[in-house]
Amino acid sequence: MTEFTIYHNPRCSKSRQTLALLREQGVEPRIVEYLQAPPTAAELKAILTKLGLKPEQVVRKGEEVFKRKYAGTALTDAQWIKAMTTDPVLIERPIVVAGRRAVLGRPPENVQLLLVR
Repeated sequence: MTEFTIYHNPRCSKSRQTLALLREQGVEPRIVEYLQAPPTAAELKAILTKLGLKPEQVVRKGEEVFKRKYAGTALTDAQWIKAMTTDPVLIERPIVVAGRRAVLGRPPENVQLLLVR
């Protein structure tokens, strides 16, 4: 069986809903509270590859740190990855990884895509 990992923020309702949906389906994922244990640049790059997204596409642009430090700036992919590892609150949540695939749990029902074989 494929191991599931959720990059989770327990204070986020969508993250909690996504975790609950996984558990309702009988999946007990490895939980990474990414604000306390941010992914490394290499891990984030691998997650983005599985998502099929560019770094800027998973940046939370409503966060105060984004507005203060990054709004209006054009960054390279490597610079966005560095920004997200430096300020992990910028990483969209939740992200669920299963094997070679991953989805953003926005909406939480997106996780169903990983449950279908």
